[in-house]
Amino acid sequence: MFSKGSKSSKDAHRGVPSIISADAKLIGDIVSEGEVQIDGQVAGDIQCHTLVVGESGAITGACVAEITRVHGAITGSITSRSVYLAKTARMIGDITHESLAIEPGALMQGHCGRIEDEEAVATPAAAKPVEVPTSSPPAPLALADKREKETPEMKEAV
Repeated sequence: MFSKGSKSSKDAHRGVPSIISADAKLIGDIVSEGEVQIDGQVAGDIQCHTLVVGESGAITGACVAEITRVHGAITGSITSRSVYLAKTARMIGDITHESLAIEPGALMQGHCGRIEDEEAVATPAAAKPVEVPTSSPPAPLALADKREKETPEMKEAV
């Protein structure tokens, strides 16, 4: 409406980051084609183009992105073409990268390895949707049911 040029929805989406604020806790996976900024706590996997973990941010899970900047904490793994660990970063887990920069003072506990394959960093568009089961889980077996399946040798040992 106000601009002369037209932008595709994909370009516009990348301009606005998805933010998990410092007072938020999220349990589950995040998939985005743009930038994701974590200032709160996330327990789950993250897949995006650019991942920024703020100083108060904490992630427990696998992170896959083209660009990853960590100022907070990650317990899990990072697979990214470019990884930057700031002096306030606390990384416990493995990093697979093409480019890696670690500031003095950053905590890094794990293994680092270079990306060998060009397709190693999957794009979010290639991510498969997660299927959520709609049926209830099977009922647990009763103790009597388990005893019927025991062999004679197992019964003698008891």
